Amino acid sequence: MKQLYLNYLNTFRGLSREVWWLSLITLINRAGTMVIPFLSLYLTQSLEFSLIDVGWIMSFFGLGSVVGSWLGGKLTDKIGYYKVMLGSLSLTGLLFVLLQYVTTFEGFCASIFVLMLVADMFRPAMFVALSSYSKPENKTRSVTLIRLAINLGFSAGPAVGGGIITSLGYNGLFWVDGITCVLASVLLLNVLHPKKAKVLDSFKVENPISVYTDKAFWIFLIAMMLFGIVFLQYFSSMPLYYKEIHHLSELEIGLLMGINGFVIFLLEMPLIKWLESAKYTKIGLMFFGGILLASSFLVLNLTSWGGVLVIGMLLMTIGEMIAFPFSNAFAMDRAKRGNQGEYMALYSISFSVAHIFGHNSGMQLISKIGFDKTWYIIFGLALLSGVCMLVLRKMLVNETKSE
Repeated sequence: MKQLYLNYLNTFRGLSREVWWLSLITLINRAGTMVIPFLSLYLTQSLEFSLIDVGWIMSFFGLGSVVGSWLGGKLTDKIGYYKVMLGSLSLTGLLFVLLQYVTTFEGFCASIFVLMLVADMFRPAMFVALSSYSKPENKTRSVTLIRLAINLGFSAGPAVGGGIITSLGYNGLFWVDGITCVLASVLLLNVLHPKKAKVLDSFKVENPISVYTDKAFWIFLIAMMLFGIVFLQYFSSMPLYYKEIHHLSELEIGLLMGINGFVIFLLEMPLIKWLESAKYTKIGLMFFGGILLASSFLVLNLTSWGGVLVIGMLLMTIGEMIAFPFSNAFAMDRAKRGNQGEYMALYSISFSVAHIFGHNSGMQLISKIGFDKTWYIIFGLALLSGVCMLVLRKMLVNETKSE
């Protein structure tokens, strides 16, 4: 057992001090956005908005994320990742505090759009910073550490948020969200200031290729958007399936969803280190991750046995653990052809677009054709993502031959 523990710790060795600090800042930031999981409850119960109103507000939420990711990439290329991250964290903290004073539908649509615009400027800047603070051979594991921080933040945030709502109400939640964002910016100011941080992979492209002319990268973005639409069903449509078809309680649904975070925390870093040493291609691993995700929906239609829910969750989790870190590493590698911020912005936007269409399309399909047929359609979308990966692999091979 001791050797197993030591082997687990060894998978984290070699990562730079700056990557660890960036992970801690990300953890504080993600744990701090604990108002997001409770947003629909706040809007319907405290502000008495209708479900249609909430749907429109969530659309503005997604649109703000798209614009913020794009703007964050542009600003990163112009003024640098450090200033963008610091500005985003500081302003997001202020906007979270102010959001509690918005009570009209129109005002909330505008406010949530601006909040997400500012908040998601952080993402492309953070990815560029991560690339700069990582040695080339450690980039995938560095991404994995950031993912661990995000998962821990998302796991702890709702639990703490529920306690805050119970004791202080929703107003207290907005204040805590704002304060944690400001604390993250203070930490960033003290540990990752350009005079203190050590850059390990710095380069400047003299004649950068525009991401908008990089056809291979666009195929990759389409594949990731489709993957995102499929993946997000586990956080919107799937809980309804657990409740309505398998009659699970809220506690049982929570425990089942908790398998995802627990397995990621326990196994993702060792798995990534092993896959890196096995010398598989990033495209091949992303394809395999997509197949596992697709299978997680297909198995649900094969039997009514309750244990299949655990099998589906494990297939999805393993697929996620493989696909996301290597897709992120591929995007960072590809970004060396042009302006890094521009590339990483579009990578972030692919998931923002998935948020806009993924949740709503799943709900609409379920209401019209039921769960079983919806899972077949979702399975087909996952396979289409895999086809895009195969096309991408062929394009990259042709690129290599022509160079």
